[in-house]
Amino acid sequence: MNIRIIAIGKLKEKYWQDAVQEYAKRLSAYCRLEIVELKESPLRANPSAAEEEAVKREEGQEILRRIRREDYVITLEIKGKTMSSVQLAEKLERLGLEGRSEVAFVIGGSLGLSEEVSQRADLKLSFSAMTFPHQMMRVILLEQIYRSFKIIRGETYHK
Repeated sequence: MNIRIIAIGKLKEKYWQDAVQEYAKRLSAYCRLEIVELKESPLRANPSAAEEEAVKREEGQEILRRIRREDYVITLEIKGKTMSSVQLAEKLERLGLEGRSEVAFVIGGSLGLSEEVSQRADLKLSFSAMTFPHQMMRVILLEQIYRSFKIIRGETYHK
């Protein structure tokens, strides 16, 4: 399976970079992983709602340019469907069995995702009703993808 994570923003802090590298290394035994980092659109302090929407649209257009027609797209959204780790593993396994080997996870910027990106999603996934920094969300997502592959293979993993 080919997993691509399309994310707005770069990881600046070394501890996030180290965590991502660690999970990328672990995942190399299970899938081909690609992480696509897209530039955050500039936003002035105290922006209007219209300015925020313009930024979301601009970032959304860049995200959509990176999504391929054959991708099964999973967006991370607060209002998405919640799943357990086992349910996510079952979903990824089902996708593989259905021949859907191209999976793109999308993490928006600090303002979230544009409506156009949300509409392109095959699955809108929520990890929590809480808001997390997108840098942290990338690490959490990678850990859950890794956990999914361990579950699929019946391998033990620290709980």
